[in-house]
Amino acid sequence: MSDSQCDIGFIGAGVMGKNLILNLADNGYRVCAFDLDHNRLNALLEQDKKERGDRPARVETCNSYTELLAKVKAPHLIILSVPAGAPVDDVCCKLLDAGLKADDIVVDTGNSLWTDSVERAKRYEGKLIFFTTAVSGGEVGARFGPSLMPSGDRYAWSRIEPVWHAISAKVDKASGQPIERFEPGNPVKEGEPCAAYIGPIGSGHYVKMVHNGIEYADMQMICEAYHVMRSALAMSPAEIAEVFREWNRGPLNSYLINISAEVLSTLDSVTEQPLVDVILDRAGQKGTGLWTAISSLEVGCPAPSIAEAVYARSLSTRKILRTRAAQKLKGPVLTQVAAEQREEVIQQLHDALYCAKICVYAQGFDLMKLAAREQGWQLNFSEIARIWRAGCIIRAVFLQSISDAYDRDSKLSNLLLDDFFTQQIADHQANWRQAVASATLNGIPVPALSSALSYYDAFRSESLPANLLQGQRDFFGAHTFSRVDQPEQRKYHVLWGEPGRPVVEI
Repeated sequence: MSDSQCDIGFIGAGVMGKNLILNLADNGYRVCAFDLDHNRLNALLEQDKKERGDRPARVETCNSYTELLAKVKAPHLIILSVPAGAPVDDVCCKLLDAGLKADDIVVDTGNSLWTDSVERAKRYEGKLIFFTTAVSGGEVGARFGPSLMPSGDRYAWSRIEPVWHAISAKVDKASGQPIERFEPGNPVKEGEPCAAYIGPIGSGHYVKMVHNGIEYADMQMICEAYHVMRSALAMSPAEIAEVFREWNRGPLNSYLINISAEVLSTLDSVTEQPLVDVILDRAGQKGTGLWTAISSLEVGCPAPSIAEAVYARSLSTRKILRTRAAQKLKGPVLTQVAAEQREEVIQQLHDALYCAKICVYAQGFDLMKLAAREQGWQLNFSEIARIWRAGCIIRAVFLQSISDAYDRDSKLSNLLLDDFFTQQIADHQANWRQAVASATLNGIPVPALSSALSYYDAFRSESLPANLLQGQRDFFGAHTFSRVDQPEQRKYHVLWGEPGRPVVEI
């Protein structure tokens, strides 16, 4: 083995890949990069040259998979940043053709569906070690410290752990606040790393999928609060930005609140109008929120606020139909909030967002819990909350409280049953209810905020109308039912067509 060989091979030098490569280089790793698009490799080398100045080159590039393996120390550690799906398999096959061995590790850092990762690990068993790491934080996170959710072979993790701990985001142990520094060549080395082994293959991408589902709901609820302030309070984008900045100094402190304020305070460089007013109200999505909603249905775990956030994006895309409906469908006359009531309504929205946020996280963690039980994973929920405190899109001060809740009780059945969160909702739910009611009476849609409230009320109801529902099912489909005065496993059916409608045990 030559000392001149690189520590890591990296395939894919797009936006995320390039920034992860430079992050690795900042932390002392020699990286050899390959991409089918040579313009990307040239851009990577130019960026490396610009950032390092007179210091020695930190990154090499190559022209083939064979050359990549030759330039990297064996056993090889190869990191992929390529689109999810077929490209991952294509790269793995080409690496095998180039001479990859059974003890070489290939790490998929793309947004892969977790079940695909499970299948790949089986497919390549004995040929290579297939490992996954879900990455959150976007372009800036990748460059200066992302949140990393690795899963797969334990031996592979022992080799990858120091690398991921080095490049991940860091959090101050005492305060739980992110330690951030955006200086090329000067990475953050102090603090707790936001990277922790999640579990067997697929579990990391599942956790990241739920992270993204929570992200969908969080963004939607912020947008609903904005919508109310814009419509019922007639506030300008700049005024709402100031409200969000104030909220960011309290329990709602988060990356998403912060960037929402930035967007709202920005003017369009072309028209000098508020930027938000020239952005078409048609939201895109890449599928992870949808995957989360689908998984919640498959597992049988209610996650209504996440699903509503997905539906809200879908409805936003039907712009032409909504424009027609706006001319034809009638609603209530919007009642403007008087100036002297503005602060009261803003506080109601704050508390609504806070309570709904608690419920969204309760839904997400409950989904992970049920999926883990189904898959046989042992997920550490306190640790998952900790690695989300910095680097990722949903990073927030709020996550420290979630981590504390699972530290108090690692077997906590639902976040809403933790004493801290129970009290938080008890203290703030009156404003939440008022905010949802006022928005509804004014015809302002708040699907995520209201679904979270319905989830909370259903969750705290000892009796739900599912008894009538089960009676309906038995009437038209003989689906049977359990009785409250008998063990649940005993099933009964009404002979609906007979006189007296006798109940018989099935």
